[in-house]
Amino acid sequence: ALELIDFKNALEQFQNLVDKMIIQKTKESSGLHTKDDDEIDYDKFYTTTQTLFGSAVKDQNIQAFFRKVVSNPDEKPEWPEIFGCFLGESDGMSSPSKESMVFLESEKQQITHSVVKRKDVIKGIVTVPLLDFTVTASQRGVITVFSKQRKSFFSYSFYFHQDTAWITGCDFLPNLKYVVAVTESTVILWDYKSKESQNNGFVIKPMKNCLLCVSTVTAPGHLAKDTILMGDDKGYVYLLTMTNDDFIMKQSKAEKESQFKFMDSESFDMPKRKLHDDWVVKIKYISALKRFASCSTDSTNSFVLDDINRLEDHLPVKEFSVPKGVNAFTYCGKAKVIVTGG
Repeated sequence: ALELIDFKNALEQFQNLVDKMIIQKTKESSGLHTKDDDEIDYDKFYTTTQTLFGSAVKDQNIQAFFRKVVSNPDEKPEWPEIFGCFLGESDGMSSPSKESMVFLESEKQQITHSVVKRKDVIKGIVTVPLLDFTVTASQRGVITVFSKQRKSFFSYSFYFHQDTAWITGCDFLPNLKYVVAVTESTVILWDYKSKESQNNGFVIKPMKNCLLCVSTVTAPGHLAKDTILMGDDKGYVYLLTMTNDDFIMKQSKAEKESQFKFMDSESFDMPKRKLHDDWVVKIKYISALKRFASCSTDSTNSFVLDDINRLEDHLPVKEFSVPKGVNAFTYCGKAKVIVTGG
């Protein structure tokens, strides 16, 4: 408690120091300032800040903060910047970080398990909060589930061998408990729970266009099925619904014992609709809005946000245009905003 009181006092003095600097710079710009003993230059600012906070502040952060105030006194920097960081939301359960004397930061655990080899890259990563694990998929076919149990990470991995097709994205089917991944010409469904190392999944093929992204529709009340959204390089968005019965009724025998079982894509009712005139770069179902979103490098139909029923009819969709298209987007439920990056 005493340390907290001391910090609040130091912070109040620091904010007073910054306010004086702003007044000084404002007077200088208007030609009203006259130099005196109370003038705050960098040396005085540095010494005062070090006296108030000690080793909790670093030289480069003090320099950066001072430059911001001097260059633009109308927009005062936030005080956390003096410590080289911004305040983030805390769940109240975080432990003090060894790297910071001021903020409570959650300790992060590094996963040392190597999931990719040379000349391979991660193309998809998705977290599954309900089961407390993370799924990654590499371009050359390594799919890994990192599961955090007993306070330590362990992983299941398998290598999906393909001659030419690369994995372009992945997600998790929460009801069927399968990992789904898409390649340029196939849909992979991996039963990560199986103890068998190879013959533990299914491949849906052929897909006529190159698949570029995949997302699961998270809708409550359907315990025996999952719905998958996919986008391709021709601007089409697909809707694929899978049930447990599909794994039994529609599978064909594997060509070899070590290979996945195959399913014919023609045996599925797979609605699709052309929403963009270029690549569908990302697709996502936003459960809070009960809408799906897709984006494209298309300058005319850059971003679409609508009900998944629009994929099965021809009614107009809600969309907007951005020059040179949209490459990424995210939704913030707390602020109720969608942010796009082009």
